[in-house]
Amino acid sequence: MKSHSSTLLAEVRTFRQNHPDVRYVDLIALDIPGHFYGKRYPVEMLEKVAAGGPLKLPQNAVLLGVQGGLYKIGDYCFNDGDPDANRRLVPGTLKPVTWEKQPLGQMLITSDGTEAPIEFEPREVLAKVLERLQHKGIHPVVAFELEFYLFDKKLDNGLPQFARDPLSDDLDDQPNLHIERLSRFSDVLDDMAHTAKDQGIDITVITAELGPGQFEINFGHMDDGLRAADWAALFCRSTRGVALKHGYRASFMAKPYLQYPGSGMHVHVSLYDAAGNNLLAAHQQQPLRHAVAGCLELLPHCMPIFSPNHNAFRRLGGTVNAATRASWGFEDRDACVRIPESDPRNLRIEHRLASADANPYLVLAAILAGLEHGLEAKREPIAPLNEDRASGTDFPLEMLDAVRAMQHQPVVRDKLGGEFVDVYCENKRQDHLAFQQEIAAREYRWFL
Repeated sequence: MKSHSSTLLAEVRTFRQNHPDVRYVDLIALDIPGHFYGKRYPVEMLEKVAAGGPLKLPQNAVLLGVQGGLYKIGDYCFNDGDPDANRRLVPGTLKPVTWEKQPLGQMLITSDGTEAPIEFEPREVLAKVLERLQHKGIHPVVAFELEFYLFDKKLDNGLPQFARDPLSDDLDDQPNLHIERLSRFSDVLDDMAHTAKDQGIDITVITAELGPGQFEINFGHMDDGLRAADWAALFCRSTRGVALKHGYRASFMAKPYLQYPGSGMHVHVSLYDAAGNNLLAAHQQQPLRHAVAGCLELLPHCMPIFSPNHNAFRRLGGTVNAATRASWGFEDRDACVRIPESDPRNLRIEHRLASADANPYLVLAAILAGLEHGLEAKREPIAPLNEDRASGTDFPLEMLDAVRAMQHQPVVRDKLGGEFVDVYCENKRQDHLAFQQEIAAREYRWFL
């Protein structure tokens, strides 16, 4: 414990030496809908926390709905006295915030690893899955890919406008994959990449995607699943901040335009033993087939995680590379679970179903739970799309159906935790009901 505190204290003191103009540090964590919450600490107080001082925030902050309100979930929020819960600093995440007007720092906090972790905290859910896999001698290596849209900074009656091409000042309304789009938007994209690297995130490939103003940025493969999910979460925060600085809005909204492709969160996962052998490649890739079968079996029961809001369900089907059924295939981007071509050492799955605004901790936890279940059950998967284009199993395409499919599934409850599943499902149910409590202009046009 002393060694841990001394390491954190050294990190804080080094940060203060390197950034003497920073007076405050945002201590942040991701809630259930995937938004950051936290507190802004004077940097001198951060030293006291790093040295072992208490760090407490309301436990129920994790339960916030997508609009920030609290829902009554069991005895939480309104019958529990709104208690505080201990958090800890995540080592290695204290970094400067360069997109704000005033010098600022930020650092991740979490309840995992504390004396009483919050069972429904997303990072804690993933930490438990990773710990269980480690005890079984399974070591995941993970890489996220995130798609997002750039919009003009100004909205038009609340609606997004196409980003303007910096060269011509025209609207970037021609969807394509042309490399020139990376050059035209290079100022903001380069700043996003540099800022992410300043946060310790390993940025690799940048792609101009099919939608107008749509891009994808890939991260390096990481043998620490928690840190890989940290990267995805922090990237979303920094990217939105950098975009505003350049006069744009960056959004990871799943389906901002009905006529253009949605934005996804693709996750590459390979599994190794302690000696570094790829477990999926053993025995003529039979474990790969079992792992795929497990993923596909649990996928319909994890849809509230992969599509966490009403808009995310709009992304599924009808557009390029967005599946409507649980499927798999070799080098097939129409599949939910794609097997990229690779040598045995790097054999992996690419899980392509989650929307870009999904919670990265929970997405990875659900994927790993599916892989783990498949390796245990040792079942054969359905035919790959390469053999049968009609292959696939149905999954819910509406939130309330998805919640019902998730809440009482025994394997999901066992792998992700029954308390988390109950809390998460009720959170999603309440968000969905709250979303319905507004009459849109379309309703008046249709029925008035």
